[in-house]
Amino acid sequence: MILDNLSGLSAYVALNPLFNEVIEFLKGHDLAALPVGKHKIKGDDVFVNIMDVQGKTPEEARMETHQKMIDIQVLVSGRERHGYAPGEQFSQAGYDAEKDICFHDEKASTFVDVVPGQMIIYFPLEGHQPMISDGPMRKAIFKVKK
Repeated sequence: MILDNLSGLSAYVALNPLFNEVIEFLKGHDLAALPVGKHKIKGDDVFVNIMDVQGKTPEEARMETHQKMIDIQVLVSGRERHGYAPGEQFSQAGYDAEKDICFHDEKASTFVDVVPGQMIIYFPLEGHQPMISDGPMRKAIFKVKK
């Protein structure tokens, strides 16, 4: 997991060159103005899901992992708390290969707060419990093939 300002994404391109596709997309698009839904950037290798959602309690928010894709989660508006847990503790029983997601009953023991202008990057198999908030939020979740 990496928590940083969105403006710092270029520092992480060495981890995955497809991060450049996200950087170029951000130069030409206002995340606050994009319609809700999926926007392809580079086929199925890089895309973004724009979501307007109501926050969840820590009990309602679900722990999840992915196997094929890296998440770059960007909070556009609102406030959000993320739970985190190292991935090696999770069984991948119930993994949905089509949606690249596995939900887990475990809850996080480590939490970080995210504000607009920041990003949080989750790599495959890292457990994350997003969308903890007491209000509405707009999020952009970039999915990048590992």
